[in-house]
Amino acid sequence: MDHRQDLKIVGKRRVLFVDDDPNFLEGIRRSLKNFRYEWDLAFAESVDQAIDLAQFDPPDVVISDYQMPVKNGFDLVREMRAIPSVQNASIIILTGNMDTSAKRKALDLGATDLLNKPVDREELIARIRNSLRLKEYEDTIRRHNQELELRVWERTQQLELSRLDIIWRLAKAGEYRDEETGNHIIRVGHYSRIICDRLRLASELTHRLFLGAPLHDIGKIGVPDAILLKEGRLSPEERAVMMKHCEIGSNILLEPPIGLSRYLTCMGFAPEQSTNHYVNPLLETAASIAMGHHEKWDGSGYPQGLSGEAIPLECRIVALADVYDALRSNRPYKPAYSVKKSLEIMGESADTHFEPRLLAILENSVSEIEAILSDYSDNL
Repeated sequence: MDHRQDLKIVGKRRVLFVDDDPNFLEGIRRSLKNFRYEWDLAFAESVDQAIDLAQFDPPDVVISDYQMPVKNGFDLVREMRAIPSVQNASIIILTGNMDTSAKRKALDLGATDLLNKPVDREELIARIRNSLRLKEYEDTIRRHNQELELRVWERTQQLELSRLDIIWRLAKAGEYRDEETGNHIIRVGHYSRIICDRLRLASELTHRLFLGAPLHDIGKIGVPDAILLKEGRLSPEERAVMMKHCEIGSNILLEPPIGLSRYLTCMGFAPEQSTNHYVNPLLETAASIAMGHHEKWDGSGYPQGLSGEAIPLECRIVALADVYDALRSNRPYKPAYSVKKSLEIMGESADTHFEPRLLAILENSVSEIEAILSDYSDNL
């Protein structure tokens, strides 16, 4: 007795035959017995049985009769194509007495090929081999594409992390100019994210706001130390210089990078691409925040004196987060106020400094915000 028929050959391609006539299937089994070491042959007498077998062990090729009781070849194609692991299998329909329109429908539904019945053994073998060869080629292309997609995804993640790392370090560079503020920029970013979440803003906007908020005071890089680090009250002239940090910050984040075009040309970019400045949406949001985080709801803020909803939403949110953290933190001119006193002070500025709706959201988010303050305390 030849025991090789009991061996499971690794890498065999699976071929599933479907027909309601057991005699036909037995004939196919005998006809292809010499291929049992090359192909893993399976047999089903109904569409439902074929679907069960396909879900358990997905076939590479399905060869099915068209005319079957209860469910026919059309039903088999529909249900097979709905199984993710079988979506790429070749499906050959045995046409029998199918007319031209039925054959076209079978192909439209997702059948790969048609084969006349009664089946010629040599033609059947040739079709199976061609189908398996095509399936193997498609699988190779699919795996290659998946590998490329994974590499692109990994590279994109690396570039994104590098970009975010640079932006975060830029924010920290600006903060080093102001020795009073510690982890202020980190907390403002997280407070702003919490408010965005409560507003149910789009995830992309929340992401940009979270990363752009820490850059709100980047313009202080351009303020002279004598003014930025001065103890005591600023003179009107000094205050005017300090207020310029909003415009300076916006310019830092939005001005075209002079000198970059030559490098881009060397890197292979077309001249028109290297001269047209692309505005990064993240930096655009950060620039808006840098420019407008000192605007007030009643129009008494600076630098543009905007009021109400004319103030960009991102600026209104960061203004709220910025002031709350300043009140809850130690400063040379004051101790850290309690949560209650901070909210009282801010409540007095409802309708003037802050948008009432956002202030209410902050008040209802205090426990979450205070957890951030604890995690990123300046005393750590």
